Amino acid sequence: MLSGHDALPHRPRRVLVAGVSGAGKTTLARRIAAVTGGLHTEIDAPYHGPGWVARPEFVADVHAFMNAESWTTEWQYTEARPLLAERADLLVWLDLPFVRVTLPRVVGRTIRRRIRRSQLWNGNIEPPFRTIFTDPEHIVRWAISTRRSYDQRVPPLEARYPQLVVVRLRSQQEVGQWFAGPLRRATR
Repeated sequence: MLSGHDALPHRPRRVLVAGVSGAGKTTLARRIAAVTGGLHTEIDAPYHGPGWVARPEFVADVHAFMNAESWTTEWQYTEARPLLAERADLLVWLDLPFVRVTLPRVVGRTIRRRIRRSQLWNGNIEPPFRTIFTDPEHIVRWAISTRRSYDQRVPPLEARYPQLVVVRLRSQQEVGQWFAGPLRRATR
């Protein structure tokens, strides 16, 4: 596993960004795609159908975008994770401080989206604030309950998928340095 200061061994073409909800996966994935020249598919879009129901075409959609020569997406959803890891050549793990960074981000984002009634994927909007108390899958509760899951998911990946280089970034400063340094150098 590489740190944010280590040089990448090759130019990344198929990139995954992992981390808990609110870590900044989608933002970083978009930025990486702009540098690598690949497509960015926000994986929530093909997953969530109207009414927040999982779309039955999700896995087929994942296979379709994975066939591109270069792409970047978020490493999410049980049925997609092994497919994506098998094809990817780089996984960037955003392992940021939860209480100080990630939790405030996911709470703030959720509040902004709800107040603005922002349409997300397939017409969905954030549910009323009170659902944080009643819905165990509310995004804020989900972030809290899954915040340690990547500690078990990510480390075994390099052994299971030998082509996959894993970079672990532990602070926002390290994210910026990695993006400006090792990623930029590898994509020149």
